[in-house]
Amino acid sequence: MTEGKNISANEDGTLATVPAKEEESLNSEVTVPEQTEAPGVEQVEFVHPEGGWGWVVMLAAMWCNGSVFGIQNAFGILFLSLLREFGSEDDEDLRFRTAWVGSLSMGMIFFCSPIVSVFTDILGCRITAVGGAAVGLVGLLASSFVTSLGPMYFTYGIVFACGCSFAYQPSLVILGHYFKKRLGLVNGIVTAGSSIFTITIPFVLSDLLDRAGLHNTMRILCILMFVLMLAGFTYKPLLPKSNKTQTGRKCLSMSQIFNVNIWKSLGYRIWAFGVPAALYGYFVPYVHLMKHVEETFGQDANKEVLLMCIGITSFIGRLIFGRVADYVSGVNKVYLQVTSFFVIGVMSMMIPLCNIFGGLIAVCLLMGLFDGCFICIMAPIAFELVGAKDVSQAIGFLLGLMSVPMTVGPPIAGFLRDRLGNYNVAFYLAGIPPIFGGAVLCLIPWVEARRKRMENEVNKEQKLTQKMIEHEKAQEPQHKTGESVL
Repeated sequence: MTEGKNISANEDGTLATVPAKEEESLNSEVTVPEQTEAPGVEQVEFVHPEGGWGWVVMLAAMWCNGSVFGIQNAFGILFLSLLREFGSEDDEDLRFRTAWVGSLSMGMIFFCSPIVSVFTDILGCRITAVGGAAVGLVGLLASSFVTSLGPMYFTYGIVFACGCSFAYQPSLVILGHYFKKRLGLVNGIVTAGSSIFTITIPFVLSDLLDRAGLHNTMRILCILMFVLMLAGFTYKPLLPKSNKTQTGRKCLSMSQIFNVNIWKSLGYRIWAFGVPAALYGYFVPYVHLMKHVEETFGQDANKEVLLMCIGITSFIGRLIFGRVADYVSGVNKVYLQVTSFFVIGVMSMMIPLCNIFGGLIAVCLLMGLFDGCFICIMAPIAFELVGAKDVSQAIGFLLGLMSVPMTVGPPIAGFLRDRLGNYNVAFYLAGIPPIFGGAVLCLIPWVEARRKRMENEVNKEQKLTQKMIEHEKAQEPQHKTGESVL
């Protein structure tokens, strides 16, 4: 899976003001204004540096996207090595149990997203990112010493994945401190990190696994997490945190922890149901495609090129569809996501029908292209459904809901392979959820158009009432004057 879509926010998740007395001391920094709820406090004009140290932050965030999701997307390569390392020919549930390692890891990254957003609000981007990368490093290093699948569920599936989640989300938040006009360009570059790593890591992993073995390969991958920990130190906030009491303690309201406003939108509720429903089969090809290629075309097949094709076209898709989305008005952007789910579902069903390797390459190219569309359109849709004020938690809770289907899909596919002897049925079934979820999302434009019509009618009634009240007030002095003359 690739990363989810990028969100701009302040370090503490709110807007703040800079007192006039402190303005001179902050001349060397470009400040992002925040908004307080205290009455009578003026708002400072929103200013972003649009570069400078922000380019370093962008590169650090790009490395984060690449290292986290590059490793996750290449799990199909590790899956083959895990089968050989811990497997037994007498184990009928081998693929089912092994697939849980990658599924847990991917699922936990998204499951932790709502929690990470709270930690980011409290501790800030830098501490959260550095601490998360350190935990991920420990989890990956510990995975290199285990000798069975049981401990791997905990070290790789939970500890490593939780660390990745805590390192990943601050990389989305910190970009909003440095960029506004160029935020679209920067988001495209940052999310391209996962595509670049997805293209290169499969070949590197295959060579490392052949030369160094599974355990040493995991230790070498720890270098990526160590660099990620160093990258987190670049997340320098532009404003001191606000929302502090007079004793210096931070006061975090319940609405910052759990924003109920996002659930008042029927369009968002449909979106929060439709997207997870579409993802039950989404991660299946990333886990099982490599093994399917070995069983269909032999172990000497150049299977790594398939992940490379997905990575290349996913990168292209993000650039193309991200630009296309700028020209699609309102919630009609949902139709782009619907199209991506339909294509991904059909391509999953096409995998068992490809009897030549070139056919699989074509399938992976299309799947990657519309995977990029699905990813890059996430944040724009969230902005349309809940507004800029609530978009951070809207994305966070959606990612949390996405964790369940992305976790259970690949093990179910592995179970079907163990029972039926091939992956054909697993890939056929993997294509159904994206098509179903895409059909559900088609309701959103209709629901939002209906809501806007009702709001317009209410606004018209309010304006008419206001005019009548103003007219009555304008007539009152004339009546009083007439009475005094009489």
